[in-house]
Amino acid sequence: MTFQERHYSAQDGRRLYYRDYGDPLSAPPPLLCLPGLTRNAKDFDVMARRLCGQRRVVCPDYRGRGRSEYDPDWRKYAPRETLSDVRHLTIAAGLHRVIICGVSFGGLLAMALSVAAPTILAGVILNDVGPDLNPEGTARILDYIGRDHPQPDWETATVTMRQTFPYLSYKTEEDWRRFTEASFREGADGLLHVDYDTDLVRPLRETREEEDIWPLFAALRRVPVLVLRGGVSDVLSAGTLEKMQRVKPDLTQVTLAGVGHVPSLNEPESEQAIDDFLKRIDG
Repeated sequence: MTFQERHYSAQDGRRLYYRDYGDPLSAPPPLLCLPGLTRNAKDFDVMARRLCGQRRVVCPDYRGRGRSEYDPDWRKYAPRETLSDVRHLTIAAGLHRVIICGVSFGGLLAMALSVAAPTILAGVILNDVGPDLNPEGTARILDYIGRDHPQPDWETATVTMRQTFPYLSYKTEEDWRRFTEASFREGADGLLHVDYDTDLVRPLRETREEEDIWPLFAALRRVPVLVLRGGVSDVLSAGTLEKMQRVKPDLTQVTLAGVGHVPSLNEPESEQAIDDFLKRIDG
C-alpha cells in the first residue's frame, strides 16, 4: 500500500477519512485533492501514486461519502459544512500551504478557500469547473446523484457506467473497472450501491438563491491557477472559460478534445499540464 489510511474529527465530532500518500516531510507543497460532489479519494489514486514520490498527496472522503461517516442530518451536507470539514482537515493533517486539485464541486471548494483561508493556497487546479455552471449539466448531475442505482455485480455495474457516462476518457476495461469500484460499495443485501449518502443532494435542491461565485474566483488573482476542461463538457462551457481568462490573464488552461465532465486527470494531456504546473510552483 502506498498510502496511509487516516481519520480526523470534524467540528461536530463526525469521523472523517482521508488517504495520505508520500512523505509528510517532502519539501514541495503538498497536493490536496478535493473530489467531486459524490466522489471520494479513490478517484485520485492513479495520479497520487504517480506524484507521491516527489510530494505528499492528501485525498479526503467528504462526510457521507466513501469511508467517512454518514450524517443523519442532511443539512450537514450543505457546501458550507463541507468547506468547514476541509478546513479542519488542513489543521488535522498539518497542511499549512498546499496546492489544491479540485474536481467539479471540489473546485468550488477551492475557490471558497481562496476567501476563507487564502494563506494556505500555493496554487489551484480546477478540473472542469468555473464560476458559472451550465444549468443543464447541473440538473443532469442532481437527477443522477439523488437516487441509488443498485447493481447485481461488478461486471454489470461496469457496463452500466460505460453506458451512463459515454464521454469519459477511460479507454481500457481496467480503467472502467477502477472507476466503477470507486463509485459503488457492496451492501448487506448482496447488491452494489452508490458509495455515498443520497441525502447529500437535499441541501442543493432546497437552495433557492444562487450565489455569485465570480468574487470567489477573483480572489484567486494572486494564486497560480490551471484549468482543465473537457471539450464536450456540459458543466464548464468554452464561454465561461474565456471569461475566466479575461478575469485572470495569467490563467493556464487546457481543453481535452472529446472528453466530457469530468477529465480523469490521467489523460496524457492532463498529466503533462499538471506536471508543468507543479514544476512552475515548485520553482
